[in-house]
Amino acid sequence: MPILPADGQTFETETDVAVIGAGACGLIAALSIKEAGVEVLVLERDDTPTGSSTLSTALIPAAGTKLQASLGVEDSAEILTKDLIAKARNQNDPDMAFNVASASGPMMDWLISRLDIEISLVQGFLYPGQSAYRLHTTPNRSGAELMAALLAATLKADVDIITSAIVTDLFADEDGTVRGLRITRPDGATEDIGCKALVLACNGYGGNPDMVREFVPEMADATYFGHVGNKGDAVKWGVELGAAVADMGGYQGHGAVTHPHGTLLFWGVMTEGGFQVNLQGKRFSNEVRGYSEQAVDVINQADHVAWSIYDEGAHELGLQFIDYRDGLEVGAMKTANTIEEIAEVTGLSLDALKETFADIAAVRAGKKKDDFGRDFSTSETLEPPYYAVRVTGALFHTQGGLVIDNNAQVLREDGTQMPNLFAGGGAARGLSGPSRWGYLTGNGLLTATTLGRLAGLASAELVKS
Repeated sequence: MPILPADGQTFETETDVAVIGAGACGLIAALSIKEAGVEVLVLERDDTPTGSSTLSTALIPAAGTKLQASLGVEDSAEILTKDLIAKARNQNDPDMAFNVASASGPMMDWLISRLDIEISLVQGFLYPGQSAYRLHTTPNRSGAELMAALLAATLKADVDIITSAIVTDLFADEDGTVRGLRITRPDGATEDIGCKALVLACNGYGGNPDMVREFVPEMADATYFGHVGNKGDAVKWGVELGAAVADMGGYQGHGAVTHPHGTLLFWGVMTEGGFQVNLQGKRFSNEVRGYSEQAVDVINQADHVAWSIYDEGAHELGLQFIDYRDGLEVGAMKTANTIEEIAEVTGLSLDALKETFADIAAVRAGKKKDDFGRDFSTSETLEPPYYAVRVTGALFHTQGGLVIDNNAQVLREDGTQMPNLFAGGGAARGLSGPSRWGYLTGNGLLTATTLGRLAGLASAELVKS
């Protein structure tokens, strides 16, 4: 994926702004550019745009939105910033956190009012680290549903998208100004396209085993639950052009991908009093720190699996998510009315399960402290019927990437701007800091949508000026 010299290069086609990647970030960037009256062309490697956004549960954190206000939810950019920084243990970029948090509300209002996308607010429970109801989502809480809505908006706005087009090379001047790109078709044919600005929206490096092994070795053997096209191209191009990168060890993991079914288990089953046990029937961690950090804990258990155990109340909440319903449809969830039945359907030790249930009851009653530091007093005692699901840990997407400014323009190591290069989503440095534990629910879509909007507006302004 080299950077080729632009000097003397001619282009068969030209556009004002080229956007690489037609996930949520790329489509929002393109819609913003088109809205600003600037020509835009989106390049997508797949025959149908999907990306990591399709694999998500479409949970987008946004603070101070009109929807929140209409439901009496008090939230602000300052509160969201505080949550982002706290979750990342003060090891993310505070200025970036505040900038993204401040832009999240207007971005969400724009999605709803200007693009006419049906959005609701998730209420009834809080994900770890979120101090307000701020997760906005589609009716079925499905990434595919979000992508379908964005694609419909691009069709209505007459945004040009070229699919089955893998960007293999960039053309640039010596100062890093990008002049164009080369795409390769499935039949091997190539085409060179010129541009005045470039937005990298092609996500991170989760689909590149060598980069995963280098930057997040603890996930080298984990199930990869992201898009296979996330090969780290944006980072490679940026570095070769002289851009800075940061937080390359940051990523989103998940400690509850059903095994072997491969569906996503709603994490609210943990926050609502559920727990995880290993094949010995024993708990091994504080399950409510967050689903990202739980991924490694699950992978470290025997056979890289655990059992998630919860009750009917959590099950009812899970039914709001299409991923959970998919798991139910393929038989991932097992039911039981007694602890004895749980042991029977899971094959776990009855004595160990009884001890685990008793231990949790003692913690909830204040008779002892939890060995892993979990506070069970905020959730109700599990009541039958019980649910048990065999799960494994997985890598969803990486969070490290190109360093950007407040307009999503890529920066060099010395802090100066690259002339006409922008990045968002997984291509840009995220808000999770240097490791898995900094991931706050929705961080991936927060940067995809918000930075897509900022990159689109700024790149359009650059071309116009």
